[in-house]
Amino acid sequence: MKALSEKQINEKLKEFEGWDYHEGALHTIFEFEDFKEAFSAMTRIAFEAEKMQHHPEWSNVYNSLEIYLSTHDADGVTEKDFELAKIIDDLIG
Repeated sequence: MKALSEKQINEKLKEFEGWDYHEGALHTIFEFEDFKEAFSAMTRIAFEAEKMQHHPEWSNVYNSLEIYLSTHDADGVTEKDFELAKIIDDLIG
């Protein structure tokens, strides 16, 4: 899988609300009502990421979930990252 150019990434990001290109990855932060809701979202995402064999870099503090998506094998953002971002938006949206 080939890394996308910054121009390609920024063009595709127009289709994604709340995501940006930061530190070489797709990036977003979700806020939930409480820790239980945040952890529940992480669990749903984890099952989908595992099916794809594509795992996010993320952190959770109480009700906040911060996610970075990049493809380490391609040393950048690929179509696979956008696919996972869409799945995440569908799960949480």
